[in-house]
Amino acid sequence: MTHAAVALEQTPTRHLVVELASDQETLREAQRLRFRVFGEECGANLHDADGGLDQDRFDLYCEHLVVRDLFTGQLVATTRLLDSQRSQQAGGFYSEGEFQLVGLTALRGDILEIGRTCVHPDYRNGATISVLWAGLAQVMNERRYEYLMGCASIDMSDGGVQAHAIMQRLRDRYLSRDHLNAIPRLPVPELDLPANVTAQLPPLLKAYMRLGAKICGEPCWDPDFNVADVFILLRREQLCPRYAKHFKAACE
Repeated sequence: MTHAAVALEQTPTRHLVVELASDQETLREAQRLRFRVFGEECGANLHDADGGLDQDRFDLYCEHLVVRDLFTGQLVATTRLLDSQRSQQAGGFYSEGEFQLVGLTALRGDILEIGRTCVHPDYRNGATISVLWAGLAQVMNERRYEYLMGCASIDMSDGGVQAHAIMQRLRDRYLSRDHLNAIPRLPVPELDLPANVTAQLPPLLKAYMRLGAKICGEPCWDPDFNVADVFILLRREQLCPRYAKHFKAACE
């Protein structure tokens, strides 16, 4: 994929394009942005953060989708992609470290896992995520992936109140184990929460739900990031028509 092959967002001060990282320097820029967001802003305990980079062993097997502001040259958003073939080389999907994915091998069609998604604080708006989604759309369309899967995180700094409130909201409408059952290896600690407690969905989780994704089980607690990770699965054929514009040709 190239700059010209995808939609871009342009304003008098910003000119955003999306591409797959093609060199080590771009990968380091993505890792640096991840360190800023996850390490500095969110306070995650990053084990391999030498030189201000968030990195792990999966980075070498993943492709890295990045959004850049051509007016400033700054990398402003990133997510990493791991498909079925590359996951075999990596010893499995990243999500399998958090969940026992019952039924994974029975899924028919290629799978694309998305993870480590983050956006620079100065660019957290609908335009930036739309550009990132457009790049993801092109990858899915060109390679004909049947499933998109990954984790969306809920902050646990409140002791789990938000996570439990959000799950109460999601279970009836979005929980489905028909194709995959995600069993957390470290469940979120139980909490006696009144049924009327509510919480707003985090932006990434909300975006997945709007696209037509389902959650496949209860969340996993990630102590290093102090978040509850919700496993999501999006079948290509169930992409919500209302939000298909985010994926453009990927829904054809």
